[in-house]
Amino acid sequence: MFALQKRHTFALPTSAKELIEITDTEQLGELRYTADTWILGEGSNTIFAADYSGQVLVNQLRGIVIEESDSAWLVRVAAGENWHDLVVKLVHEGMPGFENLALIPGSVGAAPVQNIGAYGVEIATFIDSVNIYDLKQHQQFSLSNAECEFGYRNSIFKRSEYAHWLIIAVQFRLPKEWLANLSYPDLAVLPKQASARDVMEHVIQVRNAKLPNPSELANAGSFFKNPIVSKEQYAALAEQHQDLPVYPVSESHVKLAAGWLIDKAGLKALRIGDIGVHSRQALVLVNHGRGTGEQLRALASEIIREIKRIYGVDLEPEVRVLGSSGLIAWQ
Repeated sequence: MFALQKRHTFALPTSAKELIEITDTEQLGELRYTADTWILGEGSNTIFAADYSGQVLVNQLRGIVIEESDSAWLVRVAAGENWHDLVVKLVHEGMPGFENLALIPGSVGAAPVQNIGAYGVEIATFIDSVNIYDLKQHQQFSLSNAECEFGYRNSIFKRSEYAHWLIIAVQFRLPKEWLANLSYPDLAVLPKQASARDVMEHVIQVRNAKLPNPSELANAGSFFKNPIVSKEQYAALAEQHQDLPVYPVSESHVKLAAGWLIDKAGLKALRIGDIGVHSRQALVLVNHGRGTGEQLRALASEIIREIKRIYGVDLEPEVRVLGSSGLIAWQ
């Protein structure tokens, strides 16, 4: 058995039957894919809630190649590169675009899977294509942005029928025509002429103030997605909760703040064993040191039930939580 506690940022003391580190694409042709193979990056959006009976492939491919055209920079990044390090590198080298996404934990390969986003920006905006290795057919191919089927914290890569796709690299397009995106309330204090470095440093400051550092307090970032509801459902909720935050999504739907719902429901102090809701950010669940998968499942399930009972809103985990044989179903 291979220890997983240091392989996922929630740091539950679990293990896997088999673990393989992928450091070179030449290894891929020798891999044997099975139904219980799980592909892992830096483990910031995956929680192993029990000993995993299958094979874990840890993507540690490295490399960054930058090409320039008259209108944009094309940046090809291997999937095992650290996301935040990439953001800092590009901003410091005068290639803006990712500054709102600073300090998001995880690897570059995880970015398209989750369609990571923060402070008014989603990574799908910048993805030109994704390079993939099919572990069943043992062949490489690429998907265009449209073929990735990006949605809110979602993509084609989350579908179970494509679990055998290993992301090798992501190609980004960063337009040279750039304007700071200060649409999110936390960034409204910045001047309109703020530089990309100004925005990045402010985002880092805000995130450090709101979110716990996984190396100091084990967590997997935002545990729940912000729920998307119809405008009719929002209007009914707003009659009872006039300060309910809301963000536009489409002509018919809006996005609610899951952290606000949890906080106002009186669940911020909720704790089962060593698993609890973070004191400063209700969207984050934390492991105080000796938490277990059972405690995590009990806490998350209670929050989901209470939010449904109080607001009639369905909460869905953003983090992917694994039991002994695969993803845990919450509904």
